[in-house]
Amino acid sequence: MRVLILALYILKGDKILSPFCIVALLAILLSSCEDKKNKVGALYTGPVEVVNDVQVKYSEQGKMKVLMKTPRSLRFQNETQIFPDTVNISFFDSLSTIVTRLRSDSGRYDKSSDIYIVKGNVKVVMSESNQIMYTSELNWSPRTRKIFTDKPVAIRKVGSPEVTNGVGLDAEQDFTSIKFRKGTGVYKLNPSSQ
Repeated sequence: MRVLILALYILKGDKILSPFCIVALLAILLSSCEDKKNKVGALYTGPVEVVNDVQVKYSEQGKMKVLMKTPRSLRFQNETQIFPDTVNISFFDSLSTIVTRLRSDSGRYDKSSDIYIVKGNVKVVMSESNQIMYTSELNWSPRTRKIFTDKPVAIRKVGSPEVTNGVGLDAEQDFTSIKFRKGTGVYKLNPSSQ
């Protein structure tokens, strides 16, 4: 502070600057120091990697089991990946034929729990059983090869009024076996076949 006043005194010569000028200069000096301090202390929390046109493939014994495609992936410091755009996943059988297709609005991969989570208008088309499943969120564990959710689920048989509703679901990754945690349904019974 004394150095600043002395410097101002030297710059002005024998005349002393008005107190208003000194206060104004001090305010400018202190505010510029404050801004630098804040900028240095701020940590970057954004993505450390951005990848476009992503394809993630999982295979077992050389045979494709799962293929995930999404336009963009953001990887963060904690190894979590965010897929902010549409996620499309294909599940394959032992003959490498697509048996199930999944589509969602977005997704993410949680490295700490090794689970993929897809969210928003999740639609699963199961070609072998001719069914379509709708939900708001699904989880997939590559380690256990299981699909699960705690959210409401609806499965409709294509070309039929049959609907199975439930809250919560556990399934094999190719949806060949599905177990509802709490389920209800609407089914058409044919009385002539009794």
